[in-house]
Amino acid sequence: MIETIRLFDEDSHQTLFEGCVLSCEQDGDLYKITLNQTMFFPEEGGQSCDRGTLNDIPVEKVLEKDRVIYHWVKEPLWEGDTVTGCVDWEKRFSDMQQHTGEHIVSGLIHEYFRLNNVGFHLGSEAVTMDFDGVITREQLRMIEHKANEAVAKNLPVKITWPSREELMEIPYRSKKEIDGPIRIVEIPGYDICACCAPHVHFTGEIGMIRLTGMEKYKGGVRIQMLCGFRALADALEKEHNVYDISAQLSAKPYEVAAAVEKLKNENLALKQEMTGMKMDILQEKITALPENEQNICFFDKHMDKSNMRYAFNLLVEKCSGLCGCFDGDDENGYRYVMGGRDVDVIAAGKAMNEALDGRGGGSKEMFQGSLKAAREQIEKYFANL
Repeated sequence: MIETIRLFDEDSHQTLFEGCVLSCEQDGDLYKITLNQTMFFPEEGGQSCDRGTLNDIPVEKVLEKDRVIYHWVKEPLWEGDTVTGCVDWEKRFSDMQQHTGEHIVSGLIHEYFRLNNVGFHLGSEAVTMDFDGVITREQLRMIEHKANEAVAKNLPVKITWPSREELMEIPYRSKKEIDGPIRIVEIPGYDICACCAPHVHFTGEIGMIRLTGMEKYKGGVRIQMLCGFRALADALEKEHNVYDISAQLSAKPYEVAAAVEKLKNENLALKQEMTGMKMDILQEKITALPENEQNICFFDKHMDKSNMRYAFNLLVEKCSGLCGCFDGDDENGYRYVMGGRDVDVIAAGKAMNEALDGRGGGSKEMFQGSLKAAREQIEKYFANL
């Protein structure tokens, strides 16, 4: 198969081209097309392929194998015909903004911290870079600032094809060994890297570079990044959310974090107050129960784990046999805590689960779980103990 001429290597900003159809094979519901030359960048190196059309037929995917680029379309094209291709410029330019931005960030991280980029993914939304070591949040912000300085300088992005001898003298980055000619992308003063993808002509085209997140990953870090119009869209979405929160909290936009912290503390104080009130109510209810009952089942809705344990401990003091504390309703079932003094709690819990379609476990002091039985069935079970 004849190698495909990669027109995007010559001019990444060109979107229209003509090519001769060399082959057309049906592949499932699609047709796999090869051309003598193409402007479509294939899926490669962590980057998704270009989108666009061939003779106004949408190109569904583009892959490369052995220097031959394959295009998949929904309609056949005839061998020998000349077709007109059109690359989706909006996607191409966005991808170039992200990819050239990645080169700047990776070059800076390698220069300052000697870390290597060992993984890169450029999808339709997220852009991630994986590094083989760890940096701090403060260092990440420093890298972000210096990356945007590179954008402001509007440096030329240089594409060269050095000979093997020339490559020996170039300190370029590469994630893998490359067979054949090596394409070098250089951003003067920031990065020199082997790369096959289209790039912007000048760093000013990248627009703002935002490093939006970082997490530990496989012994190193994974950094999330957005550039250009993606960074702008992200900033506008966050601004919209901040102004929405600002309006709801009656706080100035730059004071919303403090307002949310205040609201969180107030909410915690209210929860603590409600928990205290709930415990007081539970104590009153349990105190009103008859003394020295042999077996007690106590029902109350909307108890959390701490409330249930508190109620259970009160019940144990009033009960000479088996006591159970139940929270829930007949429709959704009941959570329970059960136990008692001088009782084989584990055996009692297993017996109740078997009789009332339950599940759970525990120790000799306490058994807890859930039941699917109705309240009337539970009360009847305890009455017959």
